[in-house]
Amino acid sequence: MTPVARFLLLLALTPALAGAAVQDAPDRTEFWTEFRQTIERHLGRPYVWGTSGLKSFDCSGFVWRILIDNGVLVKRTTARKYYMSLPRVAGDRWRFGNIVFFDNMKHCGIVDGPDAFYHAQSSVGTNRSPLSPFWRAKVCGVRAVALPAAAAQ
Repeated sequence: MTPVARFLLLLALTPALAGAAVQDAPDRTEFWTEFRQTIERHLGRPYVWGTSGLKSFDCSGFVWRILIDNGVLVKRTTARKYYMSLPRVAGDRWRFGNIVFFDNMKHCGIVDGPDAFYHAQSSVGTNRSPLSPFWRAKVCGVRAVALPAAAAQ
């Protein structure tokens, strides 16, 4: 086969291959929509130290439950260990779904954009809180969620 014929064949197959790849690729938007729905389903639950749902949560248990319910396989652990095991954020640290860490790794939550985050707060339970000056002063890091293989492609 000549180089020109090979090029024409490749050119002819490209739309079909591209269409198949797009059709088979999972939709990341769908992943993040389900991620948010999982968070909302667990809001309003009481804070209980050392728990990870379904009726009550501590901060790392809440983060773990949201991750595991969405196919992100991580061990149930402390905020400090999540920080060490999750990937660094490349780009916008206040993107929905990133994990934010506070108070020298003693607390964590899930970012809901530049102005709010979800967490299990000892005095309130699971809720969405504004990233007020109180909370911003306590931020010590942000990590990304490692997407499950199906959603990462």
